[in-house]
Amino acid sequence: MKHFSVVVFDLGNVLIPFDYSKVISYVDAKRPGLGEQFMGFYKKNYHIHRDYERGNISDKDFVGTMLGALDHIVEAEEFCKCFSEIFTVNEDVVALLPRLRKNYRLMLLSNTSHIHQQYGWGHYEFIKNFEKLFLSHEVNAVKPESKIYQAVTNYTKLPPEEHIFIDDIAEYGDGAKKEGWDAIQFKGYDNLVAELQARGIKI
Repeated sequence: MKHFSVVVFDLGNVLIPFDYSKVISYVDAKRPGLGEQFMGFYKKNYHIHRDYERGNISDKDFVGTMLGALDHIVEAEEFCKCFSEIFTVNEDVVALLPRLRKNYRLMLLSNTSHIHQQYGWGHYEFIKNFEKLFLSHEVNAVKPESKIYQAVTNYTKLPPEEHIFIDDIAEYGDGAKKEGWDAIQFKGYDNLVAELQARGIKI
């Protein structure tokens, strides 16, 4: 059985589910129909979101573009808050972190943005369980690009095969596997526990 030293978690939809319908509802309360219109713009121009997560677009420029799509009916600070109040905590998965931390080095690897970090998830107590955060906007790369996984192994200085990655998106797990890691596609708490136990990981 393989030996694992590092357990790497994705953030969104593993530890913190997110729901953009909250943004739609908030904006629709300002002007009926604008919420759906805004999300249509957001999805059609997803490359903007991805470039922002990669750190290629500044907070100011990203927010300015989004406010334009919202006809400037909200202020910048107001947008940052409503855009980030989309998260809830997956409490059962979060409860695994301090248990895993007893035997493994825990890392967080996420495609995320500075705004979501600052206004959304950055204050959550469970973040303290991680030895280090590898965030796309800081690494200047997004999953499944090789650079973001290599940032982890460059830091841990351990063989790739001692790393295991937990992500809800199969493509991102496949990216980890290309680097020599193992990966589990997150499909829920019970499945995750079963997959960890099958690999001999102590929880």
